[in-house]
Amino acid sequence: MAAAPVRQRTGLGATRTQLPPCYYEGYLEKRGPKEKAPKRLWTCLCGNALYFFNNSMETHYVEKLELSGFVSLKDDCSRDRNLEAARLILRMKDGETKITAPNLESRELWKGFLYSVIDLNVPSSLTLLPGQLQMLKEVVDKERSRRRSRTPTRAPPSPLSVPLVGEIPACFRPVSRTEAEVLLDRHPDCGNMLLRPGRDGSSLAVTTRQDLNGSVFRHYRVTQRDQGGYVIDVENPIPCATLHDVIDALVEKTAGTLQPFLLEEPYEENITYVSANDENGERILHTAPTSPLPKAPTLPPKQVGADRWPSSPPPRSPAPDRRILTSPVPASPTNPMRRLILSPSPLAQSLNDELKTKLEKRRASQE
Repeated sequence: MAAAPVRQRTGLGATRTQLPPCYYEGYLEKRGPKEKAPKRLWTCLCGNALYFFNNSMETHYVEKLELSGFVSLKDDCSRDRNLEAARLILRMKDGETKITAPNLESRELWKGFLYSVIDLNVPSSLTLLPGQLQMLKEVVDKERSRRRSRTPTRAPPSPLSVPLVGEIPACFRPVSRTEAEVLLDRHPDCGNMLLRPGRDGSSLAVTTRQDLNGSVFRHYRVTQRDQGGYVIDVENPIPCATLHDVIDALVEKTAGTLQPFLLEEPYEENITYVSANDENGERILHTAPTSPLPKAPTLPPKQVGADRWPSSPPPRSPAPDRRILTSPVPASPTNPMRRLILSPSPLAQSLNDELKTKLEKRRASQE
């Protein structure tokens, strides 16, 4: 029997009615870390846990798998005796659980519901229809509302009541002890040591993770001293001037085995938007085109009329230097320029003589 959308169940027994709301259900084959053979069980995703029943009419579940210890979820490409079946490997903090769905479509839906409940976000990497994506969005909204309304089993970690001295290291995360363990276990390639607030609100803590036949977590208290700086509260306290020195000291003491946790948050590679279909009104997720937008044509520069704004007159050629004729000439008799300027030509000499004769005659007649 293939996985089916959730049906409202009423009057099926006290145990089932006391469970969180059921988001998705159907038959799955499950084999836990300590089980040798898979079992075909009716599986219900209720809140943040998987509940397993012998059949769809049972009121008491036979197994429960909390998803708070989730590490990873990946496809299992190994062949099954049923050629249409599709396998999954659900890795938790306490081991792996192998799950077999009836077909590929059912596996994608189970992955979508599991990721939505675990991450409280609709996954974008799965191949699902718009209607199925809308179902996942409703599940995310319901689960967020359920977690906000339920009574917490323990008080959340208190915020720091003392100011931090100096710069905060990049491996600082405002998470609780359990959330720190989940982060380190889920992202082992990003480092194995992070700094976080302490439970009392007046101290800090360092959470580390290492592999020794499984995950091994350690927590170290870091307190702020009255005279300034910090100290790592171990058997032989380690004083540090800044929080960066706290991290460096732990790296040095472990010969580089411990490394700061630096998680690179993923960013979208494409621009997406949601719009409604004009025919049926169904909302669809679109991907914006990646090609650059065409540029608007640019107009040529406006020509200014010559009658309104006359252009500047062309530059005049420099006037010939007349100082050559009036420049002093060296008083050398051998200088040809001196002879050219001082020696009059024969025509000029005759004109001068003629003018001189006329002037003399005029003066004589006047006398």
